[in-house]
Amino acid sequence: MLLQALAFYVFAAITVAAGAMVVVSRNPVYSVLFLILAFFNAAALFVLIGAEFIAMILVIVYVGAVAVLFLFVVMMLDINLTELREGFLKYFPVGALIGVVLFAEMLLGLGIVGAGSKTIAGLNAQGAQVLAIDNTRAIGRVLYTQYFYLFQVAGVVLLVAMIGAIVLTLRTRPGVRRQKAGDQINRTKEQAMTVVKVPTRGGV
Repeated sequence: MLLQALAFYVFAAITVAAGAMVVVSRNPVYSVLFLILAFFNAAALFVLIGAEFIAMILVIVYVGAVAVLFLFVVMMLDINLTELREGFLKYFPVGALIGVVLFAEMLLGLGIVGAGSKTIAGLNAQGAQVLAIDNTRAIGRVLYTQYFYLFQVAGVVLLVAMIGAIVLTLRTRPGVRRQKAGDQINRTKEQAMTVVKVPTRGGV
């Protein structure tokens, strides 16, 4: 028990510190690296409470895809750090408001404010019924029963986003050469290369 408490405090401290460095760091690449560190430690916290499925999803989806994508995008873009810091005070009130709303949602979700049976803190009140199945089946039951329609709406939103990205990619724009896979596949050997006979000591 003491070892679990010690691990919790270590992982929680690193997560909070990494999250603070994501915001404080002036270099966007360092911010993404600290974000990856925060994701790993948050996954460790999920493992400590027995939610190994959520921990693996956090590592595979967010670290393996989203955070790495952020890293590549940030490294490829020519970001002017001076321009980023100029609008800090301008957008600070909006950012502070969003932070307060997110903090209030976290308090509601944990059951600290307005505790109820459907909050995270109230799930333990169901007793042995919750503990009888693993968390993967529990998440599946909740998603496909209580939150079925919201889950389907989220899938439709992702589908529309995917279709929009494909449409924007395939649109015809002047001055941009598009790849034609059919023409490349149907090329003959004579079209693909040119054989030049060079005389001896004649050079190319």
